[in-house]
Amino acid sequence: MNSHKLATASVIAIAAATFANTAQAEELTLCWAAWDPANALVELSKEFEAESGHSMSFEFVPWPNFADRMLNELNSGGQLCDLLIGDSQWIGGGAENGHYVKLNDFFDTAGISMDDFADATVYAYSTWPKGTPNYYALPAMGDANGWFYRKDWFEREDIRAAFMEQTGRELAEPASQLELLEIAQFFQGREIDGNTVYGAAIFTERGSEGITMGVTGALYPWGFKYENTPGSYDMEGAVNSPEAVEALEFYKEFYQTATPPGYTNAYMGESLDAFKSGQVAMAMNWFAFFPGLYADPGVGGDKIDFFVNPPQNNAGSTLGGQGISVVSYSDKQDAALEYIAWFAQPEVQAKWWGLGGYSAHNSVLNDPGFEASAPFAGDFLVAMQDVKDFWQEPVYAELLLSMQKRMHDYVVADQGTAQEALDLLIQDWTEVFEDEGKL
Repeated sequence: MNSHKLATASVIAIAAATFANTAQAEELTLCWAAWDPANALVELSKEFEAESGHSMSFEFVPWPNFADRMLNELNSGGQLCDLLIGDSQWIGGGAENGHYVKLNDFFDTAGISMDDFADATVYAYSTWPKGTPNYYALPAMGDANGWFYRKDWFEREDIRAAFMEQTGRELAEPASQLELLEIAQFFQGREIDGNTVYGAAIFTERGSEGITMGVTGALYPWGFKYENTPGSYDMEGAVNSPEAVEALEFYKEFYQTATPPGYTNAYMGESLDAFKSGQVAMAMNWFAFFPGLYADPGVGGDKIDFFVNPPQNNAGSTLGGQGISVVSYSDKQDAALEYIAWFAQPEVQAKWWGLGGYSAHNSVLNDPGFEASAPFAGDFLVAMQDVKDFWQEPVYAELLLSMQKRMHDYVVADQGTAQEALDLLIQDWTEVFEDEGKL
């Protein structure tokens, strides 16, 4: 750690200590989704409680209900949450609707520099308007959609020989989206150890965000863009480009020819279940789950390996992850800011990574030992270099509902063509932006 980092860390520590000395002991409630990283944060936060004198309680909501529950809480001005680790897409609404405390002055006072966090995470989790130095969150949990696979199956000589005979190439981690599909189709319906297995578990869920997060895993590598010119909402020729049509057709073929039967409404949990139960050779899911998968006694350890979402025309991964914000309706904002100052410290960020959280702090990510610290650490660094996110507009929920419907209707319900689905999506989104006065 260089002297600048040491100086920054000491400034943050002094600021945190100052807050602790002047503020009365509070009970803070931190709201997030219910998943493995949240459990890691509970463990990490015990250190904050010991140092600050504050106590922490947690409100964790299962992912399928997380957005509805928390956005309703914010929109009603509720005081349940003092701190909220909110999804990246919420940052626009959190800022423009006054749900989140703007953190610039606090960052200046506490000596917290956004330059100390990975650029992609600052842009995606903290800024509104996008790319401006207006911060409404501290990057808390870096994440992207990636892949894992049955390494033990990929290494079996009988399977390798069959793959070579069928495809003329060695069975290995895919170097493109098309290779990914070829591998999945190879495993589809294959018998391994007396069991019929399938190619891959992908996202098809309609109710929240699942199929959008899955489909964009193909759209982004093909070159999909939301706008021709960022900030202009000129979607014609971008959202429905020939490359986007091809990518959407690809995702439908993947669903129809290389996934387990009945996976018409699958998201995170179903993907994990399919893999852990030995049904599939590969699965897509968020890096957040990779520590737990590696530790799984049934399919982890030597049986599993990981890869970044493969490129096609270019590299591209669907962004996950979240920033941590102070809720403006909280009457415990000073203590909540104290938590942010504590969490931002490099040594705390290092412990966060060690417990299974995905730090976005450069001191962690640039550490010479980081890539060797976990079998998926190097892949995480690569993925975060080329992440893309869904609209972060205040009306993101309406935009997402439209995409969920159009993608599910085409991919799963087999309605219409890919071109029609994307054309209709532009119509839907145009109406939303016209209502907002942005078109």
